[in-house]
Amino acid sequence: MYYGFFLCSDNHGEERRTELPSGGESSQSQQEASGSGSGRGYQQRPAEGSAPPQQQQGGGYQGGRGWAPQGGRGGYDGGRGGYDGGRGGYDGGRGGYGGGRGGPRPPPQQQYGGAPPEYQGRGRGGPPQQGGRGGYGVGGRGGVSGGRSGGPSSGGPSPQDPALRQAIQVPHHPGVVLPEPTPSEASSSTQPPDVSQLAQQVEQLDIQEGASSQAIQPVPQTSKAMRFPLRPGKGSTGARCIVKANHFFAELPDKDLHQYDVTITPEVTSRGVNRAVMGQLVTLEFRITLIDEDDGTGGQRREREFKVVIKLAARADLHHLGLFLQGRQADAPQEALQVLDIVLRELPTTRYCPVGRSFYSPDLGRRQSLGEGLESWRGFYQSIRPTQMGLSLNIDMSSTAFIEPLPVIDFVTQLLNRDVTSRPLSDSDRIKIKKALRGVKVEVTHRGNMRRKYRISGLTSQATRELTFPVDERGTLKSVVEYFYETYGFVIQHTQWPCLQVGNQQRPNYLPMEVCKIVEGQRYSKRLNERQITALLKVTCQRPQERERDIMQTVRHNAYHEDPYAKEFGIRISERLASVEARILPAPWLKYHDTGREKDCLPQVGQWNMMNKKMVNGGTVNNWICINFSRTVQDSVARGFCQELAQMCFTSGMVFNHEPVLPPLSARYDQVERVLKTRYHDAMTKLQPQRKELDLLIVILPDNNGSLYGDLKRICGRKEYCTCDAISRRIPLVSDRPTIIFGADVTHPHPGEDSSPSIAAVVASQDWPEVTKYAGLVCAQAHRQELIQDLFKTWQDPVRGTVSGGMIKELLMSFRRATGQNHNASYLQVLDGVSEGQFYQVLLYELDAIRKACASLEPNYQPPVTFVVVQKRHHTRLFADNHRDRNAVDRSGNILPGTVVDSKICHPTEFDFYLCSHAGIQGTSRPAHYHVLWDENNFTADGLQSLTNNLCYTYARCTRSVSIVPPAYYAHLAAFRARFYMEPDTSDTGSMTSGAPPGRGGMGGAGRGTRAPGLSSAVRPLPALKENVKRVMFYC
Repeated sequence: MYYGFFLCSDNHGEERRTELPSGGESSQSQQEASGSGSGRGYQQRPAEGSAPPQQQQGGGYQGGRGWAPQGGRGGYDGGRGGYDGGRGGYDGGRGGYGGGRGGPRPPPQQQYGGAPPEYQGRGRGGPPQQGGRGGYGVGGRGGVSGGRSGGPSSGGPSPQDPALRQAIQVPHHPGVVLPEPTPSEASSSTQPPDVSQLAQQVEQLDIQEGASSQAIQPVPQTSKAMRFPLRPGKGSTGARCIVKANHFFAELPDKDLHQYDVTITPEVTSRGVNRAVMGQLVTLEFRITLIDEDDGTGGQRREREFKVVIKLAARADLHHLGLFLQGRQADAPQEALQVLDIVLRELPTTRYCPVGRSFYSPDLGRRQSLGEGLESWRGFYQSIRPTQMGLSLNIDMSSTAFIEPLPVIDFVTQLLNRDVTSRPLSDSDRIKIKKALRGVKVEVTHRGNMRRKYRISGLTSQATRELTFPVDERGTLKSVVEYFYETYGFVIQHTQWPCLQVGNQQRPNYLPMEVCKIVEGQRYSKRLNERQITALLKVTCQRPQERERDIMQTVRHNAYHEDPYAKEFGIRISERLASVEARILPAPWLKYHDTGREKDCLPQVGQWNMMNKKMVNGGTVNNWICINFSRTVQDSVARGFCQELAQMCFTSGMVFNHEPVLPPLSARYDQVERVLKTRYHDAMTKLQPQRKELDLLIVILPDNNGSLYGDLKRICGRKEYCTCDAISRRIPLVSDRPTIIFGADVTHPHPGEDSSPSIAAVVASQDWPEVTKYAGLVCAQAHRQELIQDLFKTWQDPVRGTVSGGMIKELLMSFRRATGQNHNASYLQVLDGVSEGQFYQVLLYELDAIRKACASLEPNYQPPVTFVVVQKRHHTRLFADNHRDRNAVDRSGNILPGTVVDSKICHPTEFDFYLCSHAGIQGTSRPAHYHVLWDENNFTADGLQSLTNNLCYTYARCTRSVSIVPPAYYAHLAAFRARFYMEPDTSDTGSMTSGAPPGRGGMGGAGRGTRAPGLSSAVRPLPALKENVKRVMFYC
């Protein structure tokens, strides 16, 4: 997850953001609601559509079906699963937009715009996503090629149907789409099951239309009662302009489509075998025989027989999809979106390597070496999206890391970056090789044309020359070296190396490294090092004009008009970028101290400087020291830097003592802990008699500092702090009444760290009306736990009885102490960043925690709340209509900061918008996507968009506007910083060990996981922060 940001205010809202991919999947039967999934989703909600119609035409081809919204509202993502792969990350992982398992989807409770409420999705997926456990594309374990789960009706019992050719109770592989059957094959959807346990634990809400902005609504009990706010109209503030978006209008067929589940017996886990079976199935043979490829030895080839059952799964009703796009259908018909996405994914799946919702190939761009046996492949992302202009196909460029198809010996040589034949492998070398190769598929090269493939499970602990295995029932042993020579005539050269172990632990197979070659097309899903990340970013960084050109080339290369599957189903894709109306919001005036030469300033193109300006509330640094760990920085240079820093701080309005407590000290970076503790002790020896504390520690690090930065934060983060306050600026819309803004985030361990805790962080503004200073709380929680566990909690105290606390309550109390405002004068807006499929679960759980925290302060304290999600990990890009118009682009060629879009490519009915609040530096700017989930302050479109844009100019670390609102940014920084406070890991898996109950340290933020509350396993608590660190923005 990226930044999650949640905010509180009185009469005006703000946003919170995250970066999980947006998306999720739909739901299934109650029996499967508890199944594993990825991402943060829970239930698919019905939407409400009572707004007046607002017709807007979409472009595209003549004929066929195309719809534009007419008011109303509806969601289009639900259930568990990330937009781009849930737990696996940006473009992969176990879940998916339509993969993974979702919770039950409740029915609408009323009709919207005259649309019948009986259409309920039964499927497991939202708009299809390949990959994940329940997909329907060809990736993951389900899909057109088969798999374990996935199609729209896989969750519940299926009605008897003429399409059922054989009634065999075996695992099924849903997701196959075939042209229209006879009318007798159509069947209606089953009724959806009850909602999940989590939703039953909170109060029920029946939202009253037209409620005043001060009407506080009880927390809804379930997603049945949940309604996300409708769009309150479109914004009008700012200079109007036209931008292009990488969305391509999709024209739909004027006929119904049907989706079928396919059962293959025996169950198949291989994607290639699934596709081979399906390839023959189109001949309508229901007993399929596959023959293994010729191994070149002349031996008999193995034959395998499979029995196939086809059963009607769902009828993809495009009429209901049209009603949803018009705002007259409450819920997005997931079956229809699934079918359309499956069809459009089928051809690229056969041509390229699918990863999540993207496709990669060495033919789509030049391979680039990333080092240590990895290379980058170019590809493209593709997703069907319901928007105001109708359905659109979102296409974007993408790159990711693949393992180079090298002989294993060459791979290991690159991995260790040395001549591996010069000296034996050390224990650390073995661990590194084992981590890199575990799960990798290799093919043998010593058997002629027979290139049999195996998956590596580990390394042998013994050298090849020491390995033996039984060759007969009497237990006669033969060495691996002898076996390869006698059987294949192959002489093993590197007998001192371990063998690769393939197969399972009970019946292991040993393969010498020198007879194995890595199979091409395997994505590298583990953590990249800094050099590899830098190399990959260089490959992916493209100027807007170049990216737009590549997107257009990809669309032409895909030739959707010639796609036989799209033609068969009557789907047409426009080859023109969507032209969208946008507005450029004005930058806010920034207020500085009256004693400066410049008392205020107006940022230009998203940036300004501190020349001739003084901070309104400058911090105080009386006692400070400096330690230099860089060998290339001389003592005189370090002293000069400290003197100039002190002078600049003084000039900028801070109180800064020019003389340090102790002279600057140079030290070796390999003795960082000893030096820091000794120097701190020496400084406190001078300060303690005067009852003073150390205010600031300045540390100069070498350029390539490795883990030194993390060690420094871990050692010092609980002792020293800096009080450099942010520039104070009055923020419109939150200055009229006391307002507190929250931001939240959860960071998860890197791939491969299977037991490390997730770190949750929450920050909250502590000054009003400036809204620039934030306090934070951080806590460790169960591995990949998505919901923030410590928002509100109660426990029994032997003396005081029932005691309540948690992050929200502590931050509210801190706000009152800092501002002097009583609780009844403070209003909350909460913003959190999550994927679309997780909206309901997060809103139900966290809004309930906020309500309880407020009520624990004062019985009747229930301030109006606005809850907004901000997403950054999406694939929408905006381009200037004319790249040569210097008045329409910044110096990097990107659209101007303040560009906002709330039409055409946004949700058909709900309150969302795209905002590019920052100026581009390199590459193509990614606008932030804001989606309002709860609004008791009745924001107008202009009000929320202006507030969001203005807040982006209050980030404390630079004199530039940033891409997301600072509370979300700060929560991300706090959660990232808190991970440094964990003790360094020395295990062979790279993961933390579990031990103590969850703990909380300081004031900071949290991240999202995939388990429901109460399922947390014991995790190691974070070390406690000192009180003086809690009071400041220690994460900046």
